[in-house]
Amino acid sequence: MNAPSALPYKHAVILAHPGKDSFNASVAHAYCDAVTAKGQVAELRDLYRLGFDPALKEDERPGGPDFKPRKDVAAELNAIADADVFVFVYPIWFGMPPAMLVGYVDRVLGSGFGHRKVKARSRHAFMSGKHLLSITTSGTSIQWLDEQGAYLSLRDVFDGYLSHAFSMASNEHLHLSNIVEGMEERYAREELQLVAETANATCGRVERIHAAHAHPAHAA
Repeated sequence: MNAPSALPYKHAVILAHPGKDSFNASVAHAYCDAVTAKGQVAELRDLYRLGFDPALKEDERPGGPDFKPRKDVAAELNAIADADVFVFVYPIWFGMPPAMLVGYVDRVLGSGFGHRKVKARSRHAFMSGKHLLSITTSGTSIQWLDEQGAYLSLRDVFDGYLSHAFSMASNEHLHLSNIVEGMEERYAREELQLVAETANATCGRVERIHAAHAHPAHAA
């Protein structure tokens, strides 16, 4: 049994939106601010501002004889490997996450972790037992996304599968609907407040999980 870390709990916030001043960027910053206010650590990885290359290279394919993480991937692993929570912030485009985020999963989160390890339920080096939170936006309502099967697909195919493949402890999804240019300021503030509340709840979840591991008899 692992003892809880003496360091503040860490949230790796992975933002995948091309707009520097986008609402998604505001979501990521609101989440980070709330986590920091709780005394925990937020590591923001703004993939477009970092110039991250999402294209998987031949020598990066897991299980290959020449596998070795490239410099940019090694830098990302160094930045997020000690996180307790992984937060994806992205817009839903054509019912899917942006290619930038999918590439980040391929190259960074899945680095060296191929299908054989997934099938064998092998323990992921740094995501096993951790929490996954996705915060998504769309210009339509969640009811419309449900009617198209898009939201359920994201929950099952992306959140659920990744959580299962990487042997994570749990996953959660917050969707913000009707995020469009020119939306009312009051509505934007309300949605960002919801993000802050979700961050606060996630901080509490992490604390409870670590407390339960430290004192299993009390947790029971």
